[in-house]
Amino acid sequence: DHESSVLSFIRQNKERTSRVVVILNLTPVARYQYRVGLPLGGQWLEALNSDSAIYGGSNVGNLGGVQSEPEPWMERPHSIRLVLPPLAVVSLKLDRGR
Repeated sequence: DHESSVLSFIRQNKERTSRVVVILNLTPVARYQYRVGLPLGGQWLEALNSDSAIYGGSNVGNLGGVQSEPEPWMERPHSIRLVLPPLAVVSLKLDRGR
């Protein structure tokens, strides 16, 4: 999304059994309710938030995870609306149960 200076991509293993969605907000402005397309539905856990207080950030984020919606977006069958902290990277992985 060049207009918002947001970059997102999906990393997956060869078998496509493990996927990680990475979203970068390259502006000093937090983005609320930002929609991103996903390949699978379910609960997506925040694996990394570089704005976390752990890393000295302001702790803007998604309270650990986001539930997807069955709304197609960006040529993907599911999507999420999330908070993108300013000048930060958020990485999400599908919760497969523990």
